[in-house]
Amino acid sequence: MTGRKVKRAGGANAASGEAPQPMAELMGCTCQRLRKATRRVTQIYEGFLAPVGLTSPQFGLLANLAARDDVSMNELAERLVTDPTTLNRNLKPLEKAGYLKIDSGSDDRRRRRIALTERGRQTFERAIPLWRQAQQHLEAVLGRKDLEALNDALSRSLRSLTRQ
Repeated sequence: MTGRKVKRAGGANAASGEAPQPMAELMGCTCQRLRKATRRVTQIYEGFLAPVGLTSPQFGLLANLAARDDVSMNELAERLVTDPTTLNRNLKPLEKAGYLKIDSGSDDRRRRRIALTERGRQTFERAIPLWRQAQQHLEAVLGRKDLEALNDALSRSLRSLTRQ
């Protein structure tokens, strides 16, 4: 500890006499808003993807592999902005279902390569129309203009945050 006093949310710092942080400010922070919005959007997509038994993150993984198959674990983690441990945990059910295979690279046994199987490609192809329905649903709820503005803002934000 550096000797600095840590204030609890909602409590006053007795030494300085500062007023407590309003809970609305804390709960309305950008992180909280993004997490809530992400959970709600994920619920919508997963409702549409349920008939093929995929979660939204699983669909995203299959989409990334369909776009560029036979990729390393680190490359895929970087593309998805996640760490290899989390990625590995998310890949296990897809591997178990036979949708992808994970092999050691031929040039370096420590580098693990990920590739879609035929079953994974077929499942992904069956999921695409369901994903499109989810996209259309969001557009209907938010409006085309607001959805495009949201996507543009998210893309710009991600680029800016990645350059830090």
